Amino acid sequence: MATVSLDNLKKSFGRIDVIHGVSIDIEDGEFIVIVGPSGCGKSTLLRMVAGLETVTEGEVRIGGERVNEIEPMDRDIAMVFQNYALYPHMSVFDNMAYGLKIARRPKPEIAERVASAAKLLQLEPYLKRKPRELSGGQRQRVAMGRAIVRKPAVFLFDEPLSNLDAKLRVQMRLEIKQLQRELGVTALYVTHDQVEAMTLADRMIVMNDGVADQIGAPLDVYSDPETAFVAGFIGSPPTNFFPAGAVGLSGGAKTLGIRPEHLELAGENARARGTVLYAEALGAETLVHLRMSDGEMATVRQDSSAPMPVEKTEIGLSWDDRHQMLFDAAGARIR
Repeated sequence: MATVSLDNLKKSFGRIDVIHGVSIDIEDGEFIVIVGPSGCGKSTLLRMVAGLETVTEGEVRIGGERVNEIEPMDRDIAMVFQNYALYPHMSVFDNMAYGLKIARRPKPEIAERVASAAKLLQLEPYLKRKPRELSGGQRQRVAMGRAIVRKPAVFLFDEPLSNLDAKLRVQMRLEIKQLQRELGVTALYVTHDQVEAMTLADRMIVMNDGVADQIGAPLDVYSDPETAFVAGFIGSPPTNFFPAGAVGLSGGAKTLGIRPEHLELAGENARARGTVLYAEALGAETLVHLRMSDGEMATVRQDSSAPMPVEKTEIGLSWDDRHQMLFDAAGARIR
């Protein structure tokens, strides 16, 4: 177990800057999720911590020690990839034991570590099987088991659930969270899925085009986004955005943001108007989708007990000022 510190970390490929100075101090045993869309630099940031990408500027420290020039195998980290990276000709046992064998650990120690990890991951019945005889979820457990037996100071996960179906993703992310808690190990986890980020993270780093737009606890980031990008990316359905002038706002505000659960369908006291396109009845809630008068789309989340609006009818929207978020022309939050 160890702390991890990133101090003004930057990465360039030639003249192209891809990471623009990320800083964070990660506590021992903390679960950090790096989240953002494709191409935002999240995997590059993780690979810099792992030593798979060189650091252009700044410093990476693990357990208080600068590791910029230290080889990946000497950083006391273990990495789990989205494609599992298992040896197809080896059994589950041999895949999990491979790193320990390379490190020339004694056979009894290898057997004990693999047995312990297999029990923790419910892989005991499969130790003699080859990867091709396993399901996707079982293969991912083997990949995690291979990391666990090394007893690293830091776990690094690079979109480990991307190849799994939706139901299995939910199950596996719960298992990863429980496993990390049981082991007490520091973890950095990369994903493009904001639901994964919200459910797994102690804190999240929201990346936007190589910049850490916001770092914080999931509910803090959700309820109090620093930028329009964060407001739009974190949350499902995403935040509704309206031109500030179209709803009578001024004072430097360019855009108004309102989350779907804070919008209400209104009659006479409407602050904006739109046409109902369709409504999605999802059981406990209903999502009402509208096209606003300026052509933009909006979504209202309401309780399923509320009256269902009629499609193709015009209807008003209202909201409480306490829930509105104002952003300037650059997308920064106006307080």
